[in-house]
Amino acid sequence: MMISDSGGRSMEAMKVFSESIRYLKDHALDMLSEHTCGRTFSASDVTWVLTVPGIWEPAAKQFMREAAIQGGLVTETDSARLIIALESEAASVWCNQLPSDGFISEGLDHNILVQNTGTQYIVADCGGGTVDITVHEVLDGGLLKELHKASGNDMGGGTVDAKFKNLLRDTFGHDFWDKYEREYPSEVQRMMFDFTTFKCAKKMRDIYIPCHYNLTTLAQGKQDICRFFTDVQGVSWSDGSIKVSLSKLKEFFKESVDKIVQDIDAILHTPELHIDYILLVGGYASCSILQDEVKKQFGHQCRILCPVDAQLAVAKGAVLFGLNPKIVASRVSALTYGIAECRPFDRAIHRAEKWRKTKAEEYVYCEDLFHRFVQNGQSVACDQAEEYMFSPVDSSQTAMIYQLYSTAEQDAMYVDEPGMKNIGQFVVNMPDISKGRNVKLEVSLGLTEIQATATDMTSNEQEFLRPNFMTQ
Repeated sequence: MMISDSGGRSMEAMKVFSESIRYLKDHALDMLSEHTCGRTFSASDVTWVLTVPGIWEPAAKQFMREAAIQGGLVTETDSARLIIALESEAASVWCNQLPSDGFISEGLDHNILVQNTGTQYIVADCGGGTVDITVHEVLDGGLLKELHKASGNDMGGGTVDAKFKNLLRDTFGHDFWDKYEREYPSEVQRMMFDFTTFKCAKKMRDIYIPCHYNLTTLAQGKQDICRFFTDVQGVSWSDGSIKVSLSKLKEFFKESVDKIVQDIDAILHTPELHIDYILLVGGYASCSILQDEVKKQFGHQCRILCPVDAQLAVAKGAVLFGLNPKIVASRVSALTYGIAECRPFDRAIHRAEKWRKTKAEEYVYCEDLFHRFVQNGQSVACDQAEEYMFSPVDSSQTAMIYQLYSTAEQDAMYVDEPGMKNIGQFVVNMPDISKGRNVKLEVSLGLTEIQATATDMTSNEQEFLRPNFMTQ
């Protein structure tokens, strides 16, 4: 929960994220005012869409929601104006309505994907940090159905950049490079920006990264700068620039590209899927080295598409998703979710060590039982809310604490079984227990965030709950 800068100083991650979001929010509102004759807008005038990788766990999504609240996008009381969108889904929504000339490809027909009900396709959102992969099928009316739980890895384009930077660090020496990065961070940032730009060139060839003044000056203080590259294969000094050969550049890509190909291949080998297209989106997808390898590996099985301005597919799709959050009609649960509950003890079924008595010794119960909401791999509709009735164990209770658990196993009986993880909790208050002690819990697991609504059946008071996944 702490982030260190290049100088080793630390700051709370929540502060870094919330202030970054605040800056973006203020900038957006200022731009609106500049283009609407000076009309003033506030954050409350806007429905905000915040995109996150689909492979993120619930705690990470909650972190981003809380950062958005602290950053001033919404308040706790009107948090419904903030929509969390999954990046690969947003990109899918955008690509799904593009005509054929919206893709970088040849020989396509003039239909758009949304017109072809039953079409199944993979979306690989290749960003700087993560590679987010989802599988969708087009339904009637242009709705989308997720066919395979969100998958992916952390081998995005940033890993390619990191390999280039590590090579420079090894070439110039660790102490030298650390000093340069510490004293001239803006030059390092510019150099990495140039590398990122060149690595995404449409025609791949040797690339030349301009070397900035202070790096040259520091290097010359030790030895002629070209001598640093004497024993470095595939990289050389060339008239004020660092030349990286195409073969060396491909080496930087190899680990990342191989992992992406491996993950796509695993999905294509899923028996019940019949994939028609692979869509490559995200800034990293603009790299022809990545595109060429995916086409080489899978071009004989399905059509490989990359939209024009692939780096903007997520942002543009997020707008469409914000207008219709239910366009993804169903999702596949990545895990089995449920809560811990107590039931009357049955010696024939329950483990003896789970035997408990209430404080008033009113009845004997079994604790730590797992009440399953949804099973790993189960398809859940976005508007599907399951209802459950619960009563407190002790007659004096005025609140019930629900402990939420997840597991990769499809079936589990107890919450302390191997692989079971406590991922959060939420509290349901019962202000008046004189007329009854029943609570109806409605849980929605087909949305981008797990949501729950609790109704005290005595008072009919209803409370909207967001499970707290960040307590663990």
